Amino acid sequence: MTASYTQDYLLDKKIKIFQPVDGYRASTDAVMLAAMISRVEKAKILDVGSGTGAVSLCLAERFKNCNISIDGLEIQSELAELSNKSAKANGFDFLKFYHCDINDKKNFTLNYCSYDIVVSNPPYSDHDMPSPNSSKATAHNLNGLSFTDWLNFCLKMAKPFGEIYMINRVEALPKICSIVQNKAGNITILPIYSKKNQPSKRIIVSLQKDSKAPCSIRRPFFVHDDAGKYTAEAEKILRSGYSFDDL
Repeated sequence: MTASYTQDYLLDKKIKIFQPVDGYRASTDAVMLAAMISRVEKAKILDVGSGTGAVSLCLAERFKNCNISIDGLEIQSELAELSNKSAKANGFDFLKFYHCDINDKKNFTLNYCSYDIVVSNPPYSDHDMPSPNSSKATAHNLNGLSFTDWLNFCLKMAKPFGEIYMINRVEALPKICSIVQNKAGNITILPIYSKKNQPSKRIIVSLQKDSKAPCSIRRPFFVHDDAGKYTAEAEKILRSGYSFDDL
């Protein structure tokens, strides 16, 4: 177990989450990514690169009565261990995190093409200056695995016509579209803005494996108002556990 960690909360203290004091800690990106999924029923969900488990924990809270199961994959053993501690503390017996390197095919034990929904908050870059903190560097930078490999792994884990959701930088969009060409469709893009009159820096992308449906862009989502406070819609997403379809 990580020697030093804190007990924090998500969704206005509905969820307990344990996180390292000095290492990767969840951001609002995880809560927003979970909010992109509006409805599930009897779904099998996979969280690729689960970090401290925030995305899965939010999904578990919202859909705990919907006969779901969630598996999280995390390369940092201490984060996977803390995530399982969080799942237990919240009573989510259908949520399990695995210490796993998705690039280690020899020791990979989960079944391909077996998940209804795949979610991922992947490392954003393979060229940013890495953090001096090894945990943060691993979480934020692609090391030894390209973004193409990462997204192709997500596609491989999804069932035929399964759904994939991820959050990333805006500049990753052309790469995402290139990777999934002829593999997925029904692409939906949600642009996220910190404030009005500022450029969007984040997008949430959903897509459907094997689909040929056209692409669509959702209306923009603004996190902060001019005073720097959360907007009313952001409060609903980040505090009250709404999905974007509920707004």
